[in-house]
Amino acid sequence: MIHFQSDSDNLFLILNFRLLSRIMKKENKELMIKVVLHVLVWAVLLGLPLYSARRVSLDNDFLLIYYSFTLINALIFYSNYLFLVPVLFFQKSRFRYYISAIGLLVIFYFVSDFTSNRVFGYLQEKNAERRRNPDERRELGPPGGGLMGIRFPPGHAFLTGYMSSSLFMIFLSLGLKVLERQTRIEKMQEEMEKERLNTELAFLKNQVSPHFFFNTLNNIYSLISVNQEDSQEAVLKLSKLMRYLLYESEHGNTMLSQEIDFMNNYIDLMKLRMSDKVSLSVRFPEKYDDRKIPPLLFVPFIENAFKHGISYRGNSFINIAMEIPDDSIIFRCSNSLQKAMEEVTARFNGGVGLDNVRKRLNLLFPSCHELRIDKSEKQYDVYLEIKSA
Repeated sequence: MIHFQSDSDNLFLILNFRLLSRIMKKENKELMIKVVLHVLVWAVLLGLPLYSARRVSLDNDFLLIYYSFTLINALIFYSNYLFLVPVLFFQKSRFRYYISAIGLLVIFYFVSDFTSNRVFGYLQEKNAERRRNPDERRELGPPGGGLMGIRFPPGHAFLTGYMSSSLFMIFLSLGLKVLERQTRIEKMQEEMEKERLNTELAFLKNQVSPHFFFNTLNNIYSLISVNQEDSQEAVLKLSKLMRYLLYESEHGNTMLSQEIDFMNNYIDLMKLRMSDKVSLSVRFPEKYDDRKIPPLLFVPFIENAFKHGISYRGNSFINIAMEIPDDSIIFRCSNSLQKAMEEVTARFNGGVGLDNVRKRLNLLFPSCHELRIDKSEKQYDVYLEIKSA
């Protein structure tokens, strides 16, 4: 038990490490994509005015004003996007975040006011100097006209313009960061869910194999004292079964034809210790479109049928059939019951085999399968249909 527990812990550590490595690789890739997108957006915002200025013959004064205010808006955007939202908003310090955001707006208001005074003052001095030059006066037009005729806006107009643009940057950066975080959380949850399903499937399959092997060894052990030649044949059959369990079924999925061969070998192995009082009917299709399926889905039902459906005192029966239409796999298994209903129900429904099959079906085919089990005092019927997704 101690060794099994340590192996389980090691397996979980390996799977968690694989999951963490996969998430880190995806995050690095997503970070590169995010950086490229930001660079492209700012390249457009900074390059478009240059293109427009040449098209409509705007001078460099317009570009100076545009880039000054764009730089301030960019600083507001990334201060909130890179620092305030991750450090305060996502850490549930909402009150501190709101206070910090207001402080950010106040600080950059004075920065914007200082920058505007400097820029407009510089442009006004430059415009006045150009007007004193007779060669440039005709190009500038009358005093107060053209772009350079625009003076520093009044205090209320400047405040209104600053608040509208800065609040837009705050809400834009906040919404973008929240959206990115939510998308990343959803992707991580999807990865964790996939890894959890793979982990649980691995453990379920590892439970099926020892359970099946244990019961088969008991059958061979009881056969050795009866017929040595048949017991040797049984060992050969078991070696084929174990080869399938150890190698073929380790790849996640197996071919349906291999699974049918496995079931036939198992049934042949069980037939070696059957009496003439048992009526056995096995109908597997000979021609069908082969496809990949998870291994060991049907064997627990066959194993249960041989375990509870064979009687050495009276007549008993086992009927096994499979149909393979184009879009589904239909498996049926019926057997007589030779024990009390309460005992059979307690053993089979509480056993490892059926419980694992139910879990595997729910994990692998959550909405694409139908499992019906009908029990009576004398008969046990299983109907399993797996539909193509």
